Amino acid sequence: MHKSTYLPILFLFIFNFTANSQKKSLIAKSTTEIITIDGKFSENSWITNTEVATDFVMFEPDNGKQISADKKTDIKVLYDNEALYILAVMHDNAPEKIQKEVTKRDVFGVSDHFSVSINGFNDGQQDFRFYVSAAGVQMDCLATEDNEDFSWDGIWESKVGLTDFGWVVEMKIPYAALRFSNAQKQTWGLNFMREIKRDVQKYTWNRVDTKIGAVIAQEGTLEGIENIKPPIRLFFIPYTSAYYQEDDFTADRTVKAGLDIKYGISDSFTLDAILVPDFGQTKFDNAILNLEPFEQKLAENRPFFTEGTNLFNIGNIFYSRRIGGSPSTEPTIAANEEITKYPSSVDLINAVKVSGRTENGLGIGFLNGITEKTYATILNNDTKQTRKEVIQPLTNYNVLVFDQRFRQNSSISFVNTNTTQNGSFRDANVSALLFDLSTKANSYNLYGDFKYSAINDIEDYNGFKSSLNFAKTIGKYRYAFSGRYTSKEYDNNDLGINFYTNYYNFYTNLSYRILNPTKTFNTFKFFNEFSVLYDITTGKLQEGYYKPTIKATSKRNHYYELSFNISPFETFDFYEPRSYGRYLQVPKSIGGYLGVEFNRNNAFTFDFTPSFTKYDQGGRINYGLAIGPKYRVNDKFSVLLVIDYLHKKNDIGWVDFKNSDIIIANRNREILQNDLTGKYAINNKMTLNLTARYYWSYSDNQAFFTLQDNGDLSQNDTYTLNRNRNFNSWNFDLSYSWWFAPGSELSVLYRNYAQEGSRNVEKRLNTNLKNVFDSNMTNILSVSVRYFIDYNVIKNKF
Repeated sequence: MHKSTYLPILFLFIFNFTANSQKKSLIAKSTTEIITIDGKFSENSWITNTEVATDFVMFEPDNGKQISADKKTDIKVLYDNEALYILAVMHDNAPEKIQKEVTKRDVFGVSDHFSVSINGFNDGQQDFRFYVSAAGVQMDCLATEDNEDFSWDGIWESKVGLTDFGWVVEMKIPYAALRFSNAQKQTWGLNFMREIKRDVQKYTWNRVDTKIGAVIAQEGTLEGIENIKPPIRLFFIPYTSAYYQEDDFTADRTVKAGLDIKYGISDSFTLDAILVPDFGQTKFDNAILNLEPFEQKLAENRPFFTEGTNLFNIGNIFYSRRIGGSPSTEPTIAANEEITKYPSSVDLINAVKVSGRTENGLGIGFLNGITEKTYATILNNDTKQTRKEVIQPLTNYNVLVFDQRFRQNSSISFVNTNTTQNGSFRDANVSALLFDLSTKANSYNLYGDFKYSAINDIEDYNGFKSSLNFAKTIGKYRYAFSGRYTSKEYDNNDLGINFYTNYYNFYTNLSYRILNPTKTFNTFKFFNEFSVLYDITTGKLQEGYYKPTIKATSKRNHYYELSFNISPFETFDFYEPRSYGRYLQVPKSIGGYLGVEFNRNNAFTFDFTPSFTKYDQGGRINYGLAIGPKYRVNDKFSVLLVIDYLHKKNDIGWVDFKNSDIIIANRNREILQNDLTGKYAINNKMTLNLTARYYWSYSDNQAFFTLQDNGDLSQNDTYTLNRNRNFNSWNFDLSYSWWFAPGSELSVLYRNYAQEGSRNVEKRLNTNLKNVFDSNMTNILSVSVRYFIDYNVIKNKF
């Protein structure tokens, strides 16, 4: 091709790249006027402010399409020494059709939404996002490219006004709810989003090109904020709670009081501390019949360990449920002794965390928790005397994080977790070095890690884990390649959770997606995954699969997902035998599922997911069905039921050790879980919430085998112990929540729960329900009040 031919092509490339990547800028105007957050924007400062963010562009589904004139959206921004003020005026050609379901905080529901995303360092790495629904409900989160943490709750004000031309939002976001440098002139990353729910459309002020994987790096900027002197960020959140608990044998009354403290060490760093913590009203854990070789991983529901913890989750070596979780050891008992009391959890004495980010992009996080010494009680059946034995000593937990961000899309991080136990109990230290590098145009991504664990126990040992990944992150066609290696001795389970070691793995992902709607689909993605995983010691294949997946949304906003998991090779399970060096042969298999979710905007909606896995082994098959009808009676009242059923026919699994033999069973299993949730919103600050869960599972052994050294099974006709299991679990929460002031909540909770298990399999559902309700049911009634106190308010009053 002649050189002159290249020039127009080069010009077009540069023009298109510049046009698509151009950042809009908005000037914030200073004000000394008192802005009343009432959704009416009657103040003179709003009227005289001529700086307007407008000309929104569709984010999805038709990326890049300009907003229509009848949906015109205009935003203005003011500021003073205390806060940022935002006014959004959103026109709508059918105001009566604006969706406005009332929900509790941080629940989106079927509503139109407006949001602002603010990056105080303009580094393209992390946003503070503040959402308001057309019903006036607040949602907020800390957002990175791969995560939105809605457990974080800021203290800010908003008010919605419904008008004959659309709707209006006024917001006041105190600087205490943000993080930014102490520069005299501020430049912040900024974007606004408007969601029109009935049309299933989202628009942003600064265009976010979906051809590019990074979203935060495509924000506009906010200029004009100068010489602000933010007030001291010091907040006290005292609480008091009262509990009445009873079961078939005892009754107990408890009153607790404590204090949370939040202190802004600087404009960028915050200290959070809890003194005398109380987690009595946190969501219940979903108890299951766990027959797997690994512990059940539990969700974290305690606010201190969920709010603003994105820094501590870097590297995935911190599992917060270790702090105040189950005791780490079991007592040693003689043949004539039995354990009469074994606490299920360890009490947390206090916890502190410090986190923030410098103006140069260095994020620093430190978390410390201390749990108390915990004992088990042991009864001597001969003498009838009891003794106590330490099962968890006084323990100190530390997490330290350094996360350096640069070039608005890349980072290098160091994370360390440390567990120190008093006395002769084991100590652990785990470190991780991570990197995440993207090209300037966010087209390609190289990321990886190196993790090292050091255990100080009766026998010290060290191990490591490493991975390297490369991905194309732009365009219709994308791909990723990954390699991982984990040594046998790698162990981060003192303050983390990790199941698999002693392997190396190769993984590939190839994908295709449409970037704009077609005649049939609003969205369409096709993924192809390939993975092989080998045991290091023996070289045997532990995992080998091909997994194609299609995810699509129709023009009517119905969602479909179809996936298959094809394992064409015999593999070897090194964990099911529960004995190091032993393994169980796993036959070839094919499985899959179809997920269908009908339009969530409808008053009645329904989803269902049938699934199956067929093994190349006589009669061994798994099949299941999950269904979830939801009915929204009106904007205040809705009910959702989820029924999840799984049948494992001729399942194979460990049941016992007999002398030197490993006993494996052929068994039939059924698992049924029912979840009912209901919500009645009295208003956007006050809700009644219902959560109920019934779980039933059994394991019915049909035949027993002895595991051979080569992974085969031989018939065992001499093993006759009853290793069947039948398990029922019931949980019921009915709560009333009232956010009576910013950051302040009154909550009343009635809870009852029970568990019932036996070695006798009962396959009649009505009998299982009767058994669990006839068991020792625990009933708890609790009242809790948390009140948010701003030091500056107190200071001004006195």
